[in-house]
Amino acid sequence: MQYITQEMLDFLEGIRSHNQKEWFEAHKEIYLASVQEPLKAMSEILYQPYAEYQMMHKTARIYKDANFPPYLHYRDTFWIYIRHEAVWWSQTPTLFFEISPEGAAFGFRIASPEPKFMEFFRKQIAQSPEAFLSLVSDLEKKQIPVSGEEYKRPKPCKEERLLPYFRKKSLAAEKKIADRTVLCSDTLLPEVQNALSDVFPFYQYCYAVMQDYEKTKTVPEQKKTEQEVFMPQAPEQDFMW
Repeated sequence: MQYITQEMLDFLEGIRSHNQKEWFEAHKEIYLASVQEPLKAMSEILYQPYAEYQMMHKTARIYKDANFPPYLHYRDTFWIYIRHEAVWWSQTPTLFFEISPEGAAFGFRIASPEPKFMEFFRKQIAQSPEAFLSLVSDLEKKQIPVSGEEYKRPKPCKEERLLPYFRKKSLAAEKKIADRTVLCSDTLLPEVQNALSDVFPFYQYCYAVMQDYEKTKTVPEQKKTEQEVFMPQAPEQDFMW
């Protein structure tokens, strides 16, 4: 079955060029039939191998968050995310598929990790470089290199083999397809499934590091003094909205 179609790509180009309510309302049925429903169906299939890991999945909606500028009111890039529960998806390891007028990208990503997490990550891979480098080597054999945004000033690193990863301030391991013939073919879904399976060990590694990092942020509550216990406390919130 084709999940990405020319109709979907035409809609994404259209909503990018005509990001207004009037255009969207006139093409809403195309969106529902050619974008929303195929991506939901694709999401369910991609998620199946990961349900046993208590992960969750989510598909983008057409409406952007209210905090985005009004001229970007409607999405022109749609995504499917598979991950463990987290407060901020952009700061946690994620398996993903994204489609835009430029094409598709899919694999693994931590889009905007906390700088302190990346510092913790560097310490972890420095302590056990072989385990990390083995995962990287496996990905490279499958033509999925580890990438990510880089610091302007590289961090100090004693292990030469780890230098490329000490430069990263975000992490990704992904494939990209721009050819519309491939995008709109029956071969796309199996290729995405294989890529997610290939990057999953790297996901598990990074998720384990993330869990260890979160433990470092847990500070035991200090015992209150007798004076503090009996002292009247101001309300935490002055107003309720």
